[in-house]
Amino acid sequence: MGRTDDKCSFCGKSRKDTNVLVTGISGAICDSCAAQAYDIVQDDKRRKEGNIFRLDEKDFPKPCDIKHFLDEYVIGQEDAKRYLSVAVYNHYKRLMQKDAKDDVEIEKSNIIMVGATGTGKTLLARTIAGKLHVPFCIVDATVFTEAGYVGEDIESILTRLLQAADYDVGAAQRGIVFIDEIDKIARKSDNPSITRDVSGEGVQQGLLKLLEGSIVNVPPQGGRKHPEQRMIAVDTKNILFICGGAFDGIEKKIAQRLNTRMVGYTANRNTSGIDRNNMLKYITPADLKSFGLIPEIIGRLPILTYLDPLDRDALRRILNEPKNSIIKQYVKLFDMDKIKLTFDNDVYDFIVDKSIELKLGARGLRSIVEAIMMDAMYKMPSGTQKKLHVTLQYAKDNFEHADVNRLQIA
Repeated sequence: MGRTDDKCSFCGKSRKDTNVLVTGISGAICDSCAAQAYDIVQDDKRRKEGNIFRLDEKDFPKPCDIKHFLDEYVIGQEDAKRYLSVAVYNHYKRLMQKDAKDDVEIEKSNIIMVGATGTGKTLLARTIAGKLHVPFCIVDATVFTEAGYVGEDIESILTRLLQAADYDVGAAQRGIVFIDEIDKIARKSDNPSITRDVSGEGVQQGLLKLLEGSIVNVPPQGGRKHPEQRMIAVDTKNILFICGGAFDGIEKKIAQRLNTRMVGYTANRNTSGIDRNNMLKYITPADLKSFGLIPEIIGRLPILTYLDPLDRDALRRILNEPKNSIIKQYVKLFDMDKIKLTFDNDVYDFIVDKSIELKLGARGLRSIVEAIMMDAMYKMPSGTQKKLHVTLQYAKDNFEHADVNRLQIA
């Protein structure tokens, strides 16, 4: 009889065939069996406690509640927040729909949001994820290519959603996916037969089956498919898709469409009321088609909304007002080193003016604050000074020492 601690009591592997063999009073377990045992315990625990993503009608956040939550973190963008709040609420109601006796089946309303860079598309998505009772993931469309080419397959979207749902397929099939940079998969040429557009129209064709609802075999760990790989079947019929993109240059196409009647007595009257500083408010599905999205994709994104460009007042409010505003984040960073950080009001105006001058939008506010605070963040944690008041002159001096060309994007 061999010793009981020389081999695994569950699979029988000897000590030399395992990475780790944990011994007990009257037996032993290898690392592989321990991992499997952990998975079994977690599955049983989930079954007993119920799914963390289970839906209860009384827990539904109403559209006004969702928008109020977004208002605490996102400045402005009233139209986009209203569209998003209603779409998410209707998604909840659709998931709760039982077998209707009147045969009325509610179809999902996927959304597409159009807005310039730095206006808050991704921020809206990340913020609303904190309010949801369903799995939520954010993916970037720029990494996708047509199946068989270098890059990620479109099915990796569902892999991310499965990971967010802790591989609970039922929960993942009720989830919400935000696809960022959707404009980057626009058709690169008006004539698709010239070259194979593997990261443009090819990806759009692959995305169709996800948007409209179909059963897709997904590799659980992502990556490329191969014949021996275990697949997970995911039904996308009840997954809500929210798409966002900057669509840089689409304003010109909108302007061309609005100014088609440039001669005649009605020409001035037709164009006099147009807000030329915010052309996106006039966007239509036809503009998306002319930009390069195929009609089938547009048809499966029935709700089209836009984000307003950020003016000076909006940028000023973004600095201070949200719960996790940029200034509050830096105050918190210094507070963790027991340093009290304060700012003159003139500094806020200086930061906003520089962001507008460099055409950085809201995303650039943090870069400018970082440039101003870099020297203090480097020196003060090692020093004895416990207060720092940032004046306008201090901000100007530190910003001038920073590499401004590195910040400028246009």
